[in-house]
This record gives sequence, structure tokens and C-alpha cells, in this order.
Amino acid sequence: MHVIAVVDEFPLLRSMLDSTATDLVLIDVTQGMDLYDVRALAAQYPAVALVALGLTEQRQEVIRCGRAGFTGYVARATPVDALYDALTDVVAGRLSCSAEISSGLLRALFRMEDTPAASARLPADQDPALTRREAEVLRLIGEARSNKEIARELCISVATVKHHVHNLLEKLQLHGRAQAMRRVREAPWLAPSAKQGGRAG
Repeated sequence: MHVIAVVDEFPLLRSMLDSTATDLVLIDVTQGMDLYDVRALAAQYPAVALVALGLTEQRQEVIRCGRAGFTGYVARATPVDALYDALTDVVAGRLSCSAEISSGLLRALFRMEDTPAASARLPADQDPALTRREAEVLRLIGEARSNKEIARELCISVATVKHHVHNLLEKLQLHGRAQAMRRVREAPWLAPSAKQGGRAG
């Protein structure tokens, strides 16, 4: 195992992946991470294993990273020697995590399949990609905001909000705001948190 490069921006990372044979990318998530950029990276380079470095080992955080395209993670308290073992496991297709996390993931999968609306939803691995702006609108719908409140929050017109609402409901195959609010609770990775920020799509 050897280090090919260290970069601090996604465009530089893409350039490096285009020009070199890389098996694994270790991404520092301790300073916050735009999971939309990670998901785009995972979709563009499916053969490259993405590992989250410094992840807070909580079930919801692990799920969010998995939904973004990470194939493994290294907890913040992991010593250097264990880091090598974890990366080796990821390259070999194994996920190393605590018994508590693995149990929580299995329970989460069961609840996703057991919800009444599960049969009417797209499979979890086939969620349609929303634009950044649609995701922001969905997040605010999840907070029970009205169209006027969303327009004021995002500095766009009410008509534009209605356009985004129509598009995201259609993409997610939902029938109204109540279902959209429930979907945000069930699939929080679809709508970025306010602190993630980002560009509008």
C-alpha cells in the first residue's frame, strides 16, 4: 500500500483519479463534508473505494456516509496501526465496525423494509438524484415550512418553489407534502442539513 497523492479539493481529486490507477481514497470528514460531492464521486468512479476518516461512530452518521457512497469508515479514535488494517479490509471488500454499529445497521434495514410505504417507494439503492436546490426545498418541507417561508429562506420566488416542489414530488413518486415530510424522516440523506450548505442545483 502506498500513497499516490494528497489533495484538498474534489476537482483535484477527480483529476488525480482520471490520471492514476487508484484503489482507495481516504476522505477526512472531521471538518464537515458535502455528501452530494461524495455521492457524485462514488457514481463517477464506482471501482474506487471511498473511506470516511474521522467519522463519529454513530449509527445515523454511518448510514448517511453509506448512502453517500462511502464503502468504509475509520472512527476518530482509531490508532494508526488499526488504520492500515481497516483500509486493507475495505480493499478486500470487508466492513470493519463495532458490534453495536452492525446491529444498528441491520435494525435500520429491517425498519426500512417493514414500513407500510416501502412497497410504494423506490428501492433504497435507486433513490433518484435531486438537484441541490430540490434537496434544499425538500429539507424545508421536512421542517413543515410553507412555500412562502421556503421562498423567503432561499431568496427565490414562490413560483420557483412550486416548480421545485412539483419536480421533487415527481422524482420521488410522492403524492403531496405530507408524504414528502415522511420521506425526509425515513431518508434524511435526500435532504442536506442546513449546516452542510452548498450550491444550488
